[in-house]
Amino acid sequence: MSPDEPLRVGYVVKRYPRYSETFIVREILAHEAAGLEIDIFALRPPSDTHFQDPIARVRAPVHYLPSEEHVRASDFWAAIEASAEVLPALWTGLREARGLEVRDVYQAIVLAREAHQRGISHLHAPFASDPATVARLASSFARVPYSFTARAKDIFHKTVQSEQLRRKLREAGAVITVSNYNLDWLRKTYGAAASHVQRIYNGLDLEQFPYEAPYERPPRIVSVGRFVEKKGFGDLVDACAILVARGRSFTCQIIGTGLLEAELRARIARLGLQNIVQLTGPRPQGEVIGHVQAAAVFALPCIVGEDGDRDGLPNVLFEAMALGTPCVSTDVTGIPEVLHDGDTGLMVRQRDPLSLANAIDRLLTDPGLRVRLATSARRLIESEFDIHQNAARRRAIFRQADRVGIEAA
Repeated sequence: MSPDEPLRVGYVVKRYPRYSETFIVREILAHEAAGLEIDIFALRPPSDTHFQDPIARVRAPVHYLPSEEHVRASDFWAAIEASAEVLPALWTGLREARGLEVRDVYQAIVLAREAHQRGISHLHAPFASDPATVARLASSFARVPYSFTARAKDIFHKTVQSEQLRRKLREAGAVITVSNYNLDWLRKTYGAAASHVQRIYNGLDLEQFPYEAPYERPPRIVSVGRFVEKKGFGDLVDACAILVARGRSFTCQIIGTGLLEAELRARIARLGLQNIVQLTGPRPQGEVIGHVQAAAVFALPCIVGEDGDRDGLPNVLFEAMALGTPCVSTDVTGIPEVLHDGDTGLMVRQRDPLSLANAIDRLLTDPGLRVRLATSARRLIESEFDIHQNAARRRAIFRQADRVGIEAA
């Protein structure tokens, strides 16, 4: 593709919209602000009951691919016949579908035809899982380059099929990941297939996350995230119990929802913390920003789950850093790349509620430390996490993505 040729990108996502995936929305908004034409293709309909405000600003049309669990043979063959008329490479490309789920193949056929009809010149999957599976096949059928971003569960979870991921890495025109930790892990695990992976951090529209110095803040702890094992919220509840036992006066607010909510509530009740720790459910982004900026401490005690799942680099962490709320987090995955202990935040070992409590205690009682850490943290975020700069790098990668993988397929 020449630098002057218009670029129209199809973003292939699993569900759209999703409450927890504001980082994808920010990426799309930054692309649109720069004039990039985008279509969104969703493999499944939305399943959340709450959505973040920035979704309303996205101009890209959303197309929902057929998502029936069991594809009828008549529909499958009708899609092939209709697509083969406009996609000469379809019949040859179907050889690449051996061993894959029928629904994935069906969706890829439909996506390839849609991409051809809508003038899509590049397909990008923001995850290495099902979206990349469908994008890879559609790329082969439609003869357009594809890329994907490797983030967290899509590369670390025990259910990841290593050979399938290796193939995606090898055949993609470009691969992006969101932390140096991920980059090193992919290269060590997949060798030459991951040699072309590039690290680009997620980003923030810094105007939406204004800095406020945390000198005068009430003794309030806040955290944000899905109620899943890898977030380590159980350790945060235990740390709060330690602080209460010390006679500290504070409150803790955990914003989010998820499968472990009942378990967390039971833990809070067992420790007698119902008046201290509050689970507030999901909240709009503007309200979340207000809660974070009103707290003295942002705590995110991430862990590596028993199933291998872990965060690549939690977006809520650098959101809090941008806002001026000093952070405590753990020494897992890409977190040490942004949370430099004693400089941009405080670092503790994972699964260590006592160390977590000690770090929180320091921030609750030392305004000078809060301001020093927050000032340094904001400086780092401005340098490395500006969404417009990082999205421009992604667009350059889209344009550079060649057809080597497609021709080899």
